[in-house]
Amino acid sequence: MVWVLISSLMPYIRDDITLSSGQASLVTAVPVILGSFARIPIGFYTDRLGARKMFIISLLILIFPVFYISIASSFLDLIIGGLVLGIGGATFSIGVTSLPKYYPKEKHGFINGIYAVGNIGTAITTFGSPIIAEAFGWQNAVRIFLFLLILFAVLTFLLGDRKEQLAKKSMTDQIKGVYQNATLWFLCLFYFITFGSFVAFTMFLPSFLVENFQLDPVDAGIRTGIFIIIATLLRPIGGLLADKFNAYIILMFVFIGVALSGVLLSFSPDIVWYTVGSLAVGIAVGIGNGTVFKLVPLYFSKQAGIVNGIVSAMGGLGGFFPPLLLTAVSNITGHHAIAFMLLSEFALVSFVIVIFMYYQDQVSIERKVIEGTAEGIMITDKDGIIKNVNPAFTRITGYSKEEAVGNTPKLLQSGKHDSDFYHNMWQSVKENGFWEGEIQNKRKNGEIYSELLTISPLKNNVGVTKYFVGIFNDISENRNNS
Repeated sequence: MVWVLISSLMPYIRDDITLSSGQASLVTAVPVILGSFARIPIGFYTDRLGARKMFIISLLILIFPVFYISIASSFLDLIIGGLVLGIGGATFSIGVTSLPKYYPKEKHGFINGIYAVGNIGTAITTFGSPIIAEAFGWQNAVRIFLFLLILFAVLTFLLGDRKEQLAKKSMTDQIKGVYQNATLWFLCLFYFITFGSFVAFTMFLPSFLVENFQLDPVDAGIRTGIFIIIATLLRPIGGLLADKFNAYIILMFVFIGVALSGVLLSFSPDIVWYTVGSLAVGIAVGIGNGTVFKLVPLYFSKQAGIVNGIVSAMGGLGGFFPPLLLTAVSNITGHHAIAFMLLSEFALVSFVIVIFMYYQDQVSIERKVIEGTAEGIMITDKDGIIKNVNPAFTRITGYSKEEAVGNTPKLLQSGKHDSDFYHNMWQSVKENGFWEGEIQNKRKNGEIYSELLTISPLKNNVGVTKYFVGIFNDISENRNNS
């Protein structure tokens, strides 16, 4: 709620404090800076100190900027107060770091989505503070939040979990464990787009609607509040969908939605179509936010604090640049088309990356299936050169993967079969598409054993054989028992 105090009251603040459009955009965007970067240490220390202590510390720190803004009289005052006000946005890392400890993985998307409904506080501020400012002045509208901060600090002290499971790893060790993982940076980009769009629209819509469509501040606040409510309530839906279905497929639809909405907004439509485009962005990014935070604990359960902080920080930074970009583009070109088109292009890039990650995930699953199967598997190219084997191959034959790859299946020949046997085998593969039968092979230690072998060709999309796959079981023991 306190994170968006300045942006929601900007039309009233400018009546008392002279600000240029550029200064107003900077003041509006400044809370996002600390709200972004502070998410990394806050996420990390949540793992070490627990959510209860971190929430209490954050709520008490926020008392200073809220009071300072209420007595601000200059651009510099707003910058200082707004910077520290960013702690309000940084607290998001506390919940998404602690909550997964209490629930199984298959519920993490929905649980983090429920927690993220707390973002509706930005809607309450955006909708309610202009109404209070109309009646009592914007300074008093700000001071009301002092009582809320003190109240929730006391409630957290009394009701917070004092026995939360804590982690003791150093920040350096955790960063070393994740920074080279490409998945981390892809998730950062996705959250940069989804949550960044949410923050950006939340921050610039009140002033944007007043300046470009001549709406009064209360009307602009109500419209912004509706955007926030829609995007926020859809976060648990996004998390639930990611729990039930493949998260990458959900993100594909999300980024296509953002891309199309950005194109619509870039044509500088009237208020009706601008509303449609903005709400479409809200729907897409709301679902996207919930989906991304299903993936974070899934891939980084052991480094949840630092990774949640990094991903959250990138999301916050995604909300810092658009308001400044919108103002700069407007000053240069007279309209905002290029800025909204950039949103569309970023979404399209993310869409392509999601497709890549989806297929990488499928390949990873297939690889695990191959490596985990009890049958020995040997893959050769069309010339008979071994390209890959699984652990069961090593267990049965005694040859390691390094010894087998680059060799040929002759490595296993026992000398028990003549050339006609192998000729008929490959003739069957050619004519029937497979060969299945019993064969005598030799282990690395020279022992002859019986195996039940199936050979099948792997063809590309045009029907050309590229590889052969041999799958076999050791049936020597069965032979001996019979």
